Amino acid sequence: MIQIFGTKKCKDTAKAVRYFKERSIQVHLVDLAEKAMSRGELKNIARNIPIEELIDKNSKAYEKRNLRYIKHDIEEELLADAALFKTPVVRYGTKSSVGYTPELWKEWLGK
Repeated sequence: MIQIFGTKKCKDTAKAVRYFKERSIQVHLVDLAEKAMSRGELKNIARNIPIEELIDKNSKAYEKRNLRYIKHDIEEELLADAALFKTPVVRYGTKSSVGYTPELWKEWLGK
């Protein structure tokens, strides 16, 4: 099963959900606006993706928290505010991706 972390307002998250549903692959969507990612989930994802790539430096939350100008622990910031995530974050077993990456998902599925 595919697990997608994103928000209902994110167009790329919606495209990711559609991509898998069109291929009859079950999707579990975790809306980051409603439920934050756990530390364990974040650590599993960070095994495949550098944690620096998970933070959306163009987001309003990043600007609002002035993270551009202060030294911060990215992991702690992501756990404290899910709005900082670049979305969608997609997990398939031990594999992970960030953003809309259908070419990579196609490789995962062997199709």
